[in-house]
Amino acid sequence: MNATRRYAQSQNETASPERLMVLLFEAALRHMRGGAASLEKGRRVDADAALTRASDIVAHLDATFDNVRFPELGKNLGVVYRFVCQRLLSGKLKNDPAPVREAERAFFPVADAFSIAVQQLAAERAAHRQP
Repeated sequence: MNATRRYAQSQNETASPERLMVLLFEAALRHMRGGAASLEKGRRVDADAALTRASDIVAHLDATFDNVRFPELGKNLGVVYRFVCQRLLSGKLKNDPAPVREAERAFFPVADAFSIAVQQLAAERAAHRQP
């Protein structure tokens, strides 16, 4: 295992649950972008793998959301997540990057908002630890 991979693995193993969620959002976006780029280049096998990974992550995010504590947010996120998965599947089946780019545009604001919220939470926690 190379040093970069060991470092990333160490970061993942020691990250807070919130940071792990941010990493999932980032990975989903990375796979969406990679899948769309692969479709644009005619690399169907690469696109299928990337879009499957992206869809799996989004489905995981949907399935693990705490709908009991946050029912309205869960309902709204569920609509976005299902739309994203549907567009990823459409792009994959039609060999068309356009629906994948639509999925990315719908998913990015959710990922960005979550990342900002986690940064704010970390800052608040750090401020409370200060004497």
